[in-house]
Amino acid sequence: MSDVVVSASNPKLRLVRRLQSASQRERLGLFVCEGEDLIVAGLQAGLEPEEVLVDAGRPVLAERVPQATLVASELLGELSELAHPARAIAVFRRPGLPQLNPASAAEVGLALWRVADPGNVGALLRSADALGPAFLCLSSGCADPTGSKALRASMGAVFRVPVGGFDEAPGRRIGLIAHGGVPLAEADLSGSVCFVLGAERDGLPDEVAAGCDELATIPLAAAAESLNVAAAGAIALYERRRRAQAAAGHHATPAGR
Repeated sequence: MSDVVVSASNPKLRLVRRLQSASQRERLGLFVCEGEDLIVAGLQAGLEPEEVLVDAGRPVLAERVPQATLVASELLGELSELAHPARAIAVFRRPGLPQLNPASAAEVGLALWRVADPGNVGALLRSADALGPAFLCLSSGCADPTGSKALRASMGAVFRVPVGGFDEAPGRRIGLIAHGGVPLAEADLSGSVCFVLGAERDGLPDEVAAGCDELATIPLAAAAESLNVAAAGAIALYERRRRAQAAAGHHATPAGR
């Protein structure tokens, strides 16, 4: 590892500060990961970090990233957006993340319409990873999946789930609405399916709902108004996975035949 950085004006530290802005992440094609778990997830996915900054007082990742830059503890803490500063910060290239290829995409995915909360976007990435393989498609107005809150909520899934634009989403579109759709248990989820979810407060606008092949509703308790969008997406992915596994089990050839 290098000598310890003790100046706040160091170019590597300035870069990390710049990348706290979504517009700068977009312009530079870079993003920041805080914490060993996220950084290791990126390394395991085959991404090479542009920079890795490590707390000089609590050094980590020496074997995985021998070229990491040591930074004085107080300076690294000032860069952190976490309540308890991480011991390592890495800069990765956005083009290295999985990109949706509609021609070879998984048979299930989520398309988000103006879901602005980064925690929800990150949680839906995590669900797509856990209940997939699945893809995620984002409209304009959605939170940046490479922002710090979305990255933390994704728990590394951002490095494994293909992401594309809203209009790129392949498959039959099943719009999830709070009321008035067919019960999700009765919806046709066969073949290639994309669940379409709307913004946290407003849901799917009429024009987006009209472009869906079917509208489905997750039945709720009588007093409940709606589900959090991340919960709704996870339930829909689980129902699709449950049916696919049940169908596979039904058609499997019994052992010994």
